[in-house]
Amino acid sequence: MQDIQLKITDRNGITHEVVAPTDMAMNLMEVVRSYELAEEGTIGICGGMAMCASCQCYINSDHELPEMSDDEDAMLAEAFHVKENSRLGCQLQITPALDGLEVTLAPES
Repeated sequence: MQDIQLKITDRNGITHEVVAPTDMAMNLMEVVRSYELAEEGTIGICGGMAMCASCQCYINSDHELPEMSDDEDAMLAEAFHVKENSRLGCQLQITPALDGLEVTLAPES
């Protein structure tokens, strides 16, 4: 079992340093929900299926991330507030490679 450290800036601009387990098959959206860093009902609305973009976040650190799937790319093409560093939190599995990841939650649509 290995836990990793993440820095997540919420929609109010407050940065939270959180610990996330790598052995529970969680994704970034689920970590945000478990720490209640977004108002209930405003993140992960589709249940992590890359169908709503409510978990969009901006990657602020220089981590090598898994390649974006076609579904994630298509969803971000339709989302609001998209930037070059946008990703869907539900598509980023918590692995040891993400230790130290810094993200900012995108504004609500």
